[in-house]
Amino acid sequence: MEKRIEIYYQGLYEAAAVLNSSREIRDILHSIVENVAKTVMAKGCSLMLLSRNKRVLSHVASYGLSEGYRTKGPVLADKSLAEALAGKVVNVLHAPEDDRIQYPEEARKEGIASILSVPMMLRNEIVGVIRVYTAEPRQFTIDDMYFIGAVANLGAIALENCKLYRALKKDYETFRREYFTHIGEDRAW
Repeated sequence: MEKRIEIYYQGLYEAAAVLNSSREIRDILHSIVENVAKTVMAKGCSLMLLSRNKRVLSHVASYGLSEGYRTKGPVLADKSLAEALAGKVVNVLHAPEDDRIQYPEEARKEGIASILSVPMMLRNEIVGVIRVYTAEPRQFTIDDMYFIGAVANLGAIALENCKLYRALKKDYETFRREYFTHIGEDRAW
């Protein structure tokens, strides 16, 4: 048990380090899903963001999943583990046979037995989910859930930081352009 906790701490440290070292959101999100899958010894992991209208989840990063599985069709929020979008962690033991799974046949073909869905929260609002996929039926432990939840929240913070950085950069460029335009007008006098 102690070794497992050490592995979680290492995984959490690595996720935070990537967040602190890169401004490229794609790199950060890919590192997060790879880190989660490897830390909890899963087949794969995906990070899906909720659309503005809160009806569709879109894959933005994944690890260990085929292109066919990731592009199987729209993942509708109300048909695909809706409990996760209500803020609950959802553990599906037998995904191909569970009514909560929107694409059970595709899960079977992909070799997915179990799915854990963990909400990504930002300021008490759900912005997406991290899903962990296993090849064998698996009841995830509470430690797994806490680790993935912490990384999911780091991912939400990374998304927010990226959004704020882009807005700040845009404002800076606008200010700079206006300032130098104004200076040029002053010199013309």
